[in-house]
Amino acid sequence: MSAPDPTPLDPTPEQEQLRDAVRAVLARHPDHAAWAPLTAQVGAAALAVPPEYGGLGCGPAETGVVMAELGRALSPVPYLGSAVLTVEALLAAGDRQACEEHLPRLAEGSAVGALAWAEEPGGGGGRGSWEAADLRTRAEPDGRAGRLLTGVKRYVLAGPAEPSLFLAFARDGDTGRLGLYELTAPPAGFTVRSTMDPSRPLAELTLDRTPARLLSAHGGAVLDRVRDAACTALAAEQAGAAGRALEVTVAHAKDRRQFGRPIGSFQAVKHRLADMHTAVETSRALALAAAVAGAPPELAAAARSACTRAFAYVAGEMIQLHGGIGITWEHEAHLFFKRAHGSGQLFGTPAAHRERLAAMLGFAPPP
Repeated sequence: MSAPDPTPLDPTPEQEQLRDAVRAVLARHPDHAAWAPLTAQVGAAALAVPPEYGGLGCGPAETGVVMAELGRALSPVPYLGSAVLTVEALLAAGDRQACEEHLPRLAEGSAVGALAWAEEPGGGGGRGSWEAADLRTRAEPDGRAGRLLTGVKRYVLAGPAEPSLFLAFARDGDTGRLGLYELTAPPAGFTVRSTMDPSRPLAELTLDRTPARLLSAHGGAVLDRVRDAACTALAAEQAGAAGRALEVTVAHAKDRRQFGRPIGSFQAVKHRLADMHTAVETSRALALAAAVAGAPPELAAAARSACTRAFAYVAGEMIQLHGGIGITWEHEAHLFFKRAHGSGQLFGTPAAHRERLAAMLGFAPPP
């Protein structure tokens, strides 16, 4: 019998080589130490950068390959914040001077970028919002051609050190129009906060009349494009992490013995593992579909919502099926659980993305 014809979701040979290279680097270099070889040896940070700016000119599919491997390893490297959000924001803004200045350094990894996006809504409550309507950082004229930004940004994706490039969404103080700005001086404050997920550094950025220059006055359009790229990349990460959580759980079910038998031989355990497998494969298919299609809004929202729910479910089952060892600090299960629920809040909740998807498909909200 001949092999089935490949589908658009099957990885290309080049994508398989990229996956293997990233996985090998992450196996040899733990935590933040992986960033230098990922950028210098693999060229991971250059994937989404066009060739005219020193990049490889690849798309969301290749970015998704890297994100899936970073998810498997629960890696803390600043790939999502720098190579995805910052690069996409610069390209969406369309400021050629900024692209020529920053993209080559971002591509080679000599610079790390951060996009200051989320803010606490006006009603407070301590929870950040990623919606354009809740962004209130102000951009005031500085008397010359620049702007002065004032506000507080939450949940800035960070690395082990302060990024060398900051982009921020802010509103023009006169018109109220949302724009994208590049900070031209250090922020008033940059503090990495302790969060539930220790494998994902998040920072708070304080702006107090911080000098900046306008990159795009069409901040809403930039935000929409960045959100779709971010959701597609994060969905790939979540699918990869969920797949690894399943692998670890299956290995435990084969090794752990009870009543003289591996616990994986019991029907109740088999059923739960089968449900986990279904969740992983469904999330992987949606994440791949969004990436291969180029991160369109509908698929980005669908993948983000589905992969968040699947990862949270698989991580919870991982803890349950590991029994007592699954609730100890010594085992990695709690790290997958924390990454699942922490990533579920990035770029908007699953419910928010389902509402976006319903609106795009023309469904009216419930009364």
